Amino acid sequence: MISFFRKLWRDKRGNALVIAAAALPLVLGSAGLASDTIQWALWKRQLQRAADSGSIAGVHAIAEDGGSRTNVSTAVDHDLTYNSHVGITTTKVVGAPTTGSYTSDPYAVRVQLSVQKKLSFSGLFMTFTPTITAAATATIVPSGKYCVISLENTAVTGITATGNADVNLGCGMITNSTSMTAAIATGSTSVTASPIAAVGGISGSNNWGTGTVLQPFTPAEPDPFASVPPPTFPNPQCPNLNVNANSTKTTWNGSDYKTTPDGYLCFGNMTLNGNVTLPSNSVIVLDGGSLSIGSQANVSCSNCTFVLSSRNADTNPGSIGNVDINGGATVNLTASNTGTYQGIIVYQDRRAVNGTNANQQSRLNGNSSSVYQGAFYFPNEQITFNGTAGMQTNCLQLVARTVVYSGNMNINNSCPANSGAHAFDGKKVRLVE
Repeated sequence: MISFFRKLWRDKRGNALVIAAAALPLVLGSAGLASDTIQWALWKRQLQRAADSGSIAGVHAIAEDGGSRTNVSTAVDHDLTYNSHVGITTTKVVGAPTTGSYTSDPYAVRVQLSVQKKLSFSGLFMTFTPTITAAATATIVPSGKYCVISLENTAVTGITATGNADVNLGCGMITNSTSMTAAIATGSTSVTASPIAAVGGISGSNNWGTGTVLQPFTPAEPDPFASVPPPTFPNPQCPNLNVNANSTKTTWNGSDYKTTPDGYLCFGNMTLNGNVTLPSNSVIVLDGGSLSIGSQANVSCSNCTFVLSSRNADTNPGSIGNVDINGGATVNLTASNTGTYQGIIVYQDRRAVNGTNANQQSRLNGNSSSVYQGAFYFPNEQITFNGTAGMQTNCLQLVARTVVYSGNMNINNSCPANSGAHAFDGKKVRLVE
């Protein structure tokens, strides 16, 4: 018997089988742990994606509610449900951050998620179910400076560049349009801006110049002049002003206009075809009238604001006038640098009628010697900019319901410190932690 065992001990046949059998539990264990690791990483990634998306949804809810946090939890719940997020049942904590750099940020939202998941292999040996956690914090951060704002907030294109327009901005532009084509550039246009943002989508295009940054699905930009009121009116009716071609008007007296209770100059229609220098440091109210500047006109006004309104605006909003500046005109307008209308060249009453005919839109033009410094404000109507190469628009802001470019525009976003004019701060939602 002893000799048999000695013989068996020296026999090497079948050794590989024995070694393989002995190593099999280790191989199976390694494969099981590898599978568990992959599954754990996948669950963790899915949970983190849910936390990221939920926190962003919460910030958008605050922005849409004007800073109120009332609907944050509802927005996060909707996001988690709508996007399914692989059906993970979670325990969530939603609210403002309690630690870190964003505890005092009124827009910051932190979402913390946790879920217990049993691993297929390790679970055979573990006496408890491990918990996976993920957290994310989002808030609103600066996104640059805007000098063009479209306040259109429906599914209609808010910013359009068409024809041969060449738009080169040292600032950004944004539209509150919810359309998937909220900003478009067609034809032979070239648009360079940083950024171009929209509440809705922005279609990719070769017309967007090199360096143009597109930011779709951005929080809506508030009306920067929402608190600026329309004027009051004197009695009786304000007189019209007509300056014919080859005529000059540089001196003014009380018979030329009426004075509003606010101390502003009041006219009806203002049609300027000659050489006109309007009183500096003045607010010029057009009561139910429009501002029309002809092709041969030479018009200037320093530190002035034109206010388009009407004493009958409540009952007849169509009586509010518009602006039509012809391409051949030489126009030198700088905005009021103090007072209610500081920084605004033209203010149109927000009760104006929005439409497609010429009486419900405004047109800006001018020749290469023209100078604009300040903002054009048409909150409920379209403004079309038919700029000309060489026009000095270094400090120009356009705020309108919709904005259309069909000419050349070059803004370097440089406004004098004492001008009262300035670009507007942009914002976007980002994950920060």
